[in-house]
Amino acid sequence: MTAPDVAAGVDLATLNELPAGSFADAIGLLFERAPRFLARLARARPFRSWDELFERAESVARSMPEPDQLQLIDGHPRLGADPALLRPRSEQSWREQGYDRLEPEQVATELARLNDAYEARFGFRFVVFVAGRSRADLLPIMSAALGAERGTEIRRALSDVVAIARARREHLRWP
Repeated sequence: MTAPDVAAGVDLATLNELPAGSFADAIGLLFERAPRFLARLARARPFRSWDELFERAESVARSMPEPDQLQLIDGHPRLGADPALLRPRSEQSWREQGYDRLEPEQVATELARLNDAYEARFGFRFVVFVAGRSRADLLPIMSAALGAERGTEIRRALSDVVAIARARREHLRWP
């Protein structure tokens, strides 16, 4: 069996039956194609519902060794990344980050500064479930995160990675 057409959506019964590599190909869009995470999630099948898949996804993500957790987090593009580079890499992230809306240049400058500070402090990328908020709305959230403990930030980022995947599935209207 080959991977189904991702653009057309994937039903859960099909996902449960696919070989591990095809499963990763089919669902990778939801999780920015993080290979070690997707291999583990494939082994966590079968899923009786999408809710169960996402609950297990968070459990799998939290139970992985830290290097694998960071691969999953860092698979997401940098918040405020150059839109010309972001869009070809991840159309989903480009839209989620609101590049279809204009924002003042100082927002991009502040995001770059906060990203640099966050990555220097924690050693991984800042990931947050945008949920329709503007990049300007995210500045105080990102700034506050700089005061958190590293382990707390890893757990928060992993939860947000799963929240992003849930929202993507709903946006794509997968069965």
